[in-house]
Amino acid sequence: MFGFSTHEYDDEGFRTCNVTGLTIHRSAEDMVKLYGLTAIVALAIGGVFAFFVAMTRWELVSLLSPADFYTYLSMHAWNLLIFWMIFMEIAILYVGGAFVLGRRLSLPRLAKVGWVVMATGAVVVNAAIWTTEAPNQAPLLTSYVPLPSNWQFYAGAIVFILGAVVAALPFFATIWHERRENPNETLPLVTFGAFITGIVALESLVGGLITYVPTLLWRVGEFSTMDPAFYRQMYWIIGHGSQQINLLAMITVWYFLTHVLGGAEVASQKVSRTAFVLYLFFINLGAAHHLMSDPVVSTGWRMWNTSYAAYGAVLASMIHAFAIPAGLEAGRRAKGKGGGLFGWLWSSPWDDPGFSATIMSIILFGFLGGITGVMMGQMQLNMTWHNTLATVGHFHATVVTGTTLAFMGLAYYVLRLVFGRDWAMKPFAKIQPYLYAGAMSLLVLMMMYVGILFGVPRRHPSVMDIPGTEFSFAPAKPFFVVFGVAALLAILGGALFVLIAVASLLTGDRFDADSVGDVTRAAADGGDAKPIHEYSMRGTFTLCLVFLATFVVLWGLNWYLLSTVWQIGP
Repeated sequence: MFGFSTHEYDDEGFRTCNVTGLTIHRSAEDMVKLYGLTAIVALAIGGVFAFFVAMTRWELVSLLSPADFYTYLSMHAWNLLIFWMIFMEIAILYVGGAFVLGRRLSLPRLAKVGWVVMATGAVVVNAAIWTTEAPNQAPLLTSYVPLPSNWQFYAGAIVFILGAVVAALPFFATIWHERRENPNETLPLVTFGAFITGIVALESLVGGLITYVPTLLWRVGEFSTMDPAFYRQMYWIIGHGSQQINLLAMITVWYFLTHVLGGAEVASQKVSRTAFVLYLFFINLGAAHHLMSDPVVSTGWRMWNTSYAAYGAVLASMIHAFAIPAGLEAGRRAKGKGGGLFGWLWSSPWDDPGFSATIMSIILFGFLGGITGVMMGQMQLNMTWHNTLATVGHFHATVVTGTTLAFMGLAYYVLRLVFGRDWAMKPFAKIQPYLYAGAMSLLVLMMMYVGILFGVPRRHPSVMDIPGTEFSFAPAKPFFVVFGVAALLAILGGALFVLIAVASLLTGDRFDADSVGDVTRAAADGGDAKPIHEYSMRGTFTLCLVFLATFVVLWGLNWYLLSTVWQIGP
């Protein structure tokens, strides 16, 4: 497809990947290319609007007028949080299904129809946001009723969601055919993770249809009113659920890439699968933290969602946080690549952008996005975070430093293993993940810092001058200089990724598996017959202790900050 591929297929359309050993059929490979490239286009569009948004929040530049801010912010959010993510996630479903199982993609025509419908919906949403005029409001992501948005926006969102549902069906059909033909075989872990991701995705997408269809009918006049409480409750099924799809897809990519690039093994199949099942039942309930101040939900509802149910999702995350680095450590030690406490980590292929992007995604998501997500999900601490810029910092930590980095790592290998093109601009490809991750980490820390310690709000284009208030945020001004510089570097890092991807497709040399570099260091095969759990995982245990200590310190600090706003006694 597109004439970029250098691969040759047998008479039935299959080929064997020289690096992974996977048997890949052209039907799945073409769709991975189509959805992956579309995702990168959405990433580029969203990145352009990121520049305008960041340079407006940095009031030294103050690029946009307040009237334009939400329009640009909505374009940024929809293209990066929705279109970049979900197009990429459909590609991941096809990799986790047809690629890993070595099968044809079932219902390939339906996959093409799904792409056409999704792309149409994305174009309509972008056009609706860009042409918004008063009294309609640029919808951002929440677009809370009774605030009106263009009816075309709701129509575009419905079309996109329907397209995503259609695009997911070939993945489920592939799984169904695999189970019919091999009823006694267990799905590989990566396929199992993709399967759970697909179920959570369908749940979120159906929630989106239940939300947006009646809202569209309200906007075109079929309903005279729309219950705001119903809208908020239903909206967050997709509003937060779409981010939980990101989480599961990202973790599936972590398992896949650490195995392919670092030689990781699975420390325990049962434990990792149990963690995915816990996500299936509990992860979407985390959306409750958006409604903590909502008067229509009961105290019992809040406590169930933000405590008991949250523990199930947090336990699952903790399992993956140990299982993935433990599998990497044990796998590398089994191949004689891990001396001492952290030799398995130092000897890893850090000059490989696919590997470095994956490992930084794991670290930054855990320390910046995971810990803050647990704190925000608790009923009491949520009050100090929710309407401040710290919340924006949290979801940039999860979606941008976590998921986007993981997807970039996967894209680097899609270019090589699927398109058959070697990376262009290799020196820049090696530093790109470090530039992007470093700048985004600094950006995220600044957002959290000014949000928690200064209370800078998140829903207003300006910071120092907020009409109608007597608050002074002037002490936060110096931190926005750091924020602005970090934003520019992060946007540069993102633009560099898009440039490398496009240049690789257009000018990249034919990829030869022999040119991977140190194959013995990167390849997943090898090792001896010793059971994997008999290898030392003391390095991972040490890292987990560091993570838990950080968690406890930040937890205590946030409770201290919360206590400073309470006045007890005279």
